[in-house]
Amino acid sequence: MHNRSVTTPPQRLFTPAFVALTLSELAYFTASGLIVGLTTFFVTGPIGVDESGVALATAAFAITTLALRPYAGRLSDRRGRRPLLIGGGALFSLVLLGHLLAADLPTLIVLRLLLGIAEAFYFVAAFAALADLAPPGRTGEALSYNSLALYLGLALGPLLGEVLLGLGGFPLAWIGGFALGIAATALAVWLPETAARDEVAASEGSPGIFHRQALGPGIALFTGTTAMSGFLLLVGPYAESAGLDVWSVTFLLFGAVVIVLRLLFATLPDRVPPLRLGGLALAMAGIGLTVVAVVGGVAGLLAGTTLLAAGVAFMTPALFAATFARVPPAERGAASGTMSFLIDLGFGTGPFLMGFVAAMSGTPIAFAIGAAVALVGSAGTLAATGLRRQSAPAD
Repeated sequence: MHNRSVTTPPQRLFTPAFVALTLSELAYFTASGLIVGLTTFFVTGPIGVDESGVALATAAFAITTLALRPYAGRLSDRRGRRPLLIGGGALFSLVLLGHLLAADLPTLIVLRLLLGIAEAFYFVAAFAALADLAPPGRTGEALSYNSLALYLGLALGPLLGEVLLGLGGFPLAWIGGFALGIAATALAVWLPETAARDEVAASEGSPGIFHRQALGPGIALFTGTTAMSGFLLLVGPYAESAGLDVWSVTFLLFGAVVIVLRLLFATLPDRVPPLRLGGLALAMAGIGLTVVAVVGGVAGLLAGTTLLAAGVAFMTPALFAATFARVPPAERGAASGTMSFLIDLGFGTGPFLMGFVAAMSGTPIAFAIGAAVALVGSAGTLAATGLRRQSAPAD
């Protein structure tokens, strides 16, 4: 049995530490959203290159964050969550400030490589710390509430970036992002270490980079993320061609459904078997994409988007809750690293796969491919729940 005398989670979810962690993530992901919203304009404006430069800068970020996620997970188990949160937040802030000196594409690429390092450390440690802070039996609820920081941040960040850009150009925007990064780091400094000392010591002997118990739920999450990210890449132009004059309505609908369902059903992943819920959520996402592909038109688009968003709302909290239920506290960082690696892989695979199919065979076929990927993930996950139930010892 693990001695958790240092950081035994209280029964109350909304503790000062939980709130501080969530606010830190809100500041961090708002700054991330600012970067996402301004990168294309920065590359094609002051940097002076075409959209290929955007692809190179984005790829540089993806390379380091994808490569370092599993390592960051093991490091957070061995050294604690707090050093990675503080270090990742501080590096993130400095890189944003460094954008003031970026006058050419090679400099920007170096900055984005460093940004990927910061993202890997901060993101993985934040998920592990969240699992540490969640009261027993309420991990899914904690994930549901905490994940709103990511969605709100990525929604508000581009808007903030646009406002700052209009007021003072790119220098003011980067300074604004730097300030948000400093706020995220300051809140991380205030946080206590959430991993107990004996758990950190126990993790020294943890083998491997990828956590074996996280691979199954992680692969399931990969299929859902692949389908979702491909959809988000293609849906704007598709909505316009389908006759939706304000094509951004689809993004607003998607985000609103995810946020509302996570608030209304925050405790659901803790009240039902989370792996089964994750499998059903993937099925709902696949059905939603099928509706978009087959029904077509504005009605099919809005109905399918709603179903896809409903699946996404439950998918991530359920599959993370299933993972954390299977690993000891001393290995939560490694599990978070494995899961977030597969999320990143899905975000890279979806746009590449579905974008290629859309170019070759049309967007509806691409949506059908995304649906098939999610449904395969659902079938595998639900089959795994059946196998686990059969192998469980009799009472």
